[in-house]
Amino acid sequence: MTPIRLKLAIQKSGRLQQDSLQMLKECGISIDNGKDQLKAQARNFPLDVLYLRNSDIPQYVQDDVAHLGIVGENLLIEKEKSITNVLPLGFSKCRLSIAVPKEAKYSDITWLDGKRIATSYPGSLRAFLNTNNITADIHEISGSVEIAPGIGLADAVCDLVSSGSTLFKNNLEEKEVLLESQACLVAGTIPSELEGIYQQLIFRMESVLKARNTKYLLMNAPNEKIEKIIEILPGIKSPTVMPLAIEGWSSVHTVIDESRFWDIIGQLKDNGAEGILVIPIEKMIL
Repeated sequence: MTPIRLKLAIQKSGRLQQDSLQMLKECGISIDNGKDQLKAQARNFPLDVLYLRNSDIPQYVQDDVAHLGIVGENLLIEKEKSITNVLPLGFSKCRLSIAVPKEAKYSDITWLDGKRIATSYPGSLRAFLNTNNITADIHEISGSVEIAPGIGLADAVCDLVSSGSTLFKNNLEEKEVLLESQACLVAGTIPSELEGIYQQLIFRMESVLKARNTKYLLMNAPNEKIEKIIEILPGIKSPTVMPLAIEGWSSVHTVIDESRFWDIIGQLKDNGAEGILVIPIEKMIL
C-alpha cells in the first residue's frame, strides 16, 4: 500500500513560492523544485508540494485536494473559504490599500463617494466601503491595477502595497489601508492518520519562526555588575554566566527577542558590558 502523505499547496511562481520553499528548507524538508512541475515530493518527509495558481489555493484546500496551503492573509479574507488560518509565517508582508492620483484633491474617505475604483479584491473593498457608508463603482480587473486611473478606467485603485514603488511610478498616493497582510499556513480537513505528521510540520515551522525573531547574545561583564545586567536582560529564564580567565570578569550568554536589543544595548554598556556579540539562531526549540 502506498503510504499516505501530507499535501501542501503553494504558489507556482513568484516571491511567495520562493519564501515558502525557503521555509520548508529551514524546516529540514528537501524539495526538488524542477521547472514547470505541478507536484514534487519531499525526499525526507512525508510531504507532497502542489504548485498552484495563488488565487486557487484556498479552494483546493477547502475541497481537500490539498490538506494545507500557504497564501497571503489578504487572499484568505477575500475568498472567504471554510479553511483555518493555522499559523502566520512572517514573510510576504504587505497591505491592501486605496490609492488615488497625486493631483486628486483627496481630503478624507468621503472623496471616494461616487467614484470608480479598480481592484482585484472586490470583496474586501466592498466590505470596507459598506463599513464607511461609501457608495462607489467597483471595477474588478486583474493584472496591473495601478494603470487604471492613467488610462481613464478608474478614479482610484485598491491593491496590495509593499514598498510603494509601483504606486510612485504610476503617480499614485496611498490614502486608506484596508488591512495588513502576511503569508500564513491554512488548513482544511486533516485526516486522522496524518495528524502526527501535520503536528510535526507545525512544530518545525514554529521553531524556525521563533529562531528568526530571536538572537543569541553574549558579552563580557565585570562581576560586580552581573546582577544588574541580568535584571536588564529580557532573556529566556536565567542567562548563563561563566567566569573568564581574567579575574573579576565573566561571560554572560542569553537569548533575546531581536526587537528588544536596541532598547537595552545602552543600559548594558552603561553597566560595563564589553565585547557584545549578537548571533543569529538557526533553530529554536522551547
